[in-house]
Formats: sequence, structure tokens, C-alpha cells
Amino acid sequence: MNRKANTQAAMKQTTAQGARVAVSLAAALTLLALAACSNQEAEVQPVVTVQTRKVETTTLRQVVTAEAVLFPKQEAAITPKIAAPVAKFYVNRGSRVHAGQLLAVLENKDIAASVTENKGALEQAQAAYETTTKATLPEDVIKAEQDAKAAKESLDAQQKLYDSRKKLFNEGALPRKDLDQAAVALAQARAANDVAQQHMAALQAVGKQATRQSAAGQLASAQGKYQAAQAQLSYTEIRSPINGVVTDRPVWPGEMPPSGTPLLTVMNLSSVVARAHIPQEQAALLKPGDAATINAPNTPPVPAKVTLVSPALDPGSTTVEVWAEASNASGALRPGATVELKVVAKTVDNAVVIPAEALLKTPEGATTVMVVGGDSKAHQTEVETGIRSGNLVQITKGLQPGQTVITTGAYGLPDNTQVKVASSEPSGAKQSTEAKD
Repeated sequence: MNRKANTQAAMKQTTAQGARVAVSLAAALTLLALAACSNQEAEVQPVVTVQTRKVETTTLRQVVTAEAVLFPKQEAAITPKIAAPVAKFYVNRGSRVHAGQLLAVLENKDIAASVTENKGALEQAQAAYETTTKATLPEDVIKAEQDAKAAKESLDAQQKLYDSRKKLFNEGALPRKDLDQAAVALAQARAANDVAQQHMAALQAVGKQATRQSAAGQLASAQGKYQAAQAQLSYTEIRSPINGVVTDRPVWPGEMPPSGTPLLTVMNLSSVVARAHIPQEQAALLKPGDAATINAPNTPPVPAKVTLVSPALDPGSTTVEVWAEASNASGALRPGATVELKVVAKTVDNAVVIPAEALLKTPEGATTVMVVGGDSKAHQTEVETGIRSGNLVQITKGLQPGQTVITTGAYGLPDNTQVKVASSEPSGAKQSTEAKD
């Protein structure tokens, strides 16, 4: 019995120990489950590593950029007014010339002979005018006055003779025949006097002026012919209308250039004009006087200034032609070259700027950024933008200088996510930044 009781007691003790082990194992499993749940919760709220940048202020310039072609400030394609072979050139390509300088001479022997002939005709007309106005015309007037005076005296004498004979005839002392002869002589004297008086009056009133005008007209005609011959001779002397450089001389001495073909081309290269065709929405931002820059290959940027913004659209391209003039004292800018034209359309001082990669778009179309707050969490912030300058964007509303925005790692990041800054990008804002439109 004792042995059986001991056995039962031992079995009870073993069972109790097993229960305690089972309880301990269950407790351990529970603790492990709780730990696993805790780890899962920690994985749901991770710390995201991002890169950031400080919000800064700078001077931002909005720049309109376009391709342009260079033209000289002045260009003269010199075409002769007359057709004649070239007798001699005094310049070559590349020669620097000044306004009025003789560049070439055309063959002109026939024209020179015409000038000599017309000069002689002019001298003859001048002599005839002097003779007419100073000798012939005064003599004619004097002679007419004398003839009129003589005719009047003859009429008076015939009148007295007639009166005397009529008195004698009435007294019966003179035959009828003598009275009739006196009457005929009186009528002839009266007619001669009328003619002389009318001639003198006409010469004084009209003839004198007409004679003078006729002589003056002949002189003017001779002068015109002489001047025309001189002009034709001057056309054979090819002179430069501007200061500049000879850029083209397509013919040689002895050749006759085709009609309408320039004999020489002279360009003033001290200044050049960049002509660009710009879309109308960008051209609306520009005006004469705006600062510009011309960038040519292998040449430092050259400052320029807008001189023309066309008031009308180009009918072919529906663009606006814009001219910008630049000094070319060094001659580095060559007409005909294609260059890049940059025009400063707008300047904003103390602009609040951030990198363009910090901007995000919501499904609703709003523009936002992720701002890192003092709690090291990313906070979604809606902003409004202005002009751009390369990688920099002006923020007109929503941010203040000194705030920190996420530049890398913000895409798809939930609001209020815990973040860790891996490294802050170096400041890229400068005191003056150009914005391309």
C-alpha cells in the first residue's frame, strides 16, 4: 500500500510540474507574439531618408531665348546707274572705306565728250542771253521810240501842209489837184504814225519781256543739258555712301556688270543687329530698350539692346520679329551667322526661390512642396509659382525664406511622414539669376 501511495504521489508531482512548464511556455509564446506585433507596428511607421534644400532669396531675371541671324547695322549694295565696263577698281574685298570715298570708275570717254559739248552750248547760250538783254533788246527799244517820234513829226508836218493848202484852195489860189495830193500824203503819214506807235507800245509792253524770256529759256535749256551730262559723268564714279568694309566685289576691271547687279557691297560692321522671330506670347513681354545678350560660337557673350519689336506678325510664321543691336568693335560677330539671342523680359529682386525638383503636382492640379518641420516630419504645403531660372523657381505664395523643402525623396511621400535628412544640397541661388521663358 505504501509503495502504491508513493507511486501515486510521484505521478501527481510530475503532473504539477508539467502544468507549470506548460504555463511558462504559453507565457513565453504570448510574449513572443507581443514582440512580433510591436515590430510590425514599427515597420508601418518607417523613417524615410530624404535630401533637402533651404528656401532662399535672390534676384531673378526672366529671359526670352531665341535663335537669331546677324545683320550689319548698315549695308550698301552699290549698283551703277549706267551700264558701262569697269575701267578701274580702287578697293578690294576687306578694304575699309569711308563715306564719299572713290571705289571704282567706269569707262566714260563718250560721256566726258558729251559734257564738253554741252558746256560749249551753255557758254553760247550765256553769251546770247547777255547780248539779248544788254545790247539787242535796248537797241530795239530805242529804235522803236525814235521811229515813233519821227512818224509823229512827219504826221504833224503833213497836217500843217494839208491845212495850208486847204486854206489856199478855199481862197481860189490853189488848184484842186494840189489839195488832193496833200490829203493823200496826210493819210499816209497818219498810217505810218499809227504803226510806229503800236510797235513801240508792243515792244515796251510785251516784246521786251518775251524776248528776255526767250533768251532766258534758251540759257536754262543749255544749263539743264550740261548738268545732265555732268550727272551721267558722275555716275561713272562709284563712291561709298557709308563708312564700312568692302565685303563683295563680284566683277573684275574690264567687265560690265549685269543690269541691276551690285558692283560692290559695303557693310558697316561697327555694330550688328540680331534679328529673331519670337512667338507672340513671348514677344508681348518685350519692348525696345530691354537688355539682351548675343551668344555666338567660340565668342564670349556680347551685351545688346532691343531696338525693335515689330508691331505686326509675320504672315508666314505668325511670329514677331525682334531686333537687338550690339557693338562689334572687335569684329568677332560676323553678319550672316546664326546666334542665340537672350532678352531680359522681367527682373524680380529678392525673389523667394527653390529648386524645380522640389515641386509636386496633386491629382487636382495644385502645386505643392514637402516642407520639413521642426518635428522632423514632411508636411505637404501648397504654393504658387512665378518665373523660372534654369533649375530655380520663384515662389510667390506659400513659403518663407529659411524653410526647408525636400528635393529628393518627396515623390509619393505621405503627409506627416517621419523623415531623416541624408544631406542638404548646396545653395544654388546667386545674386543675379536669369530665367528662361
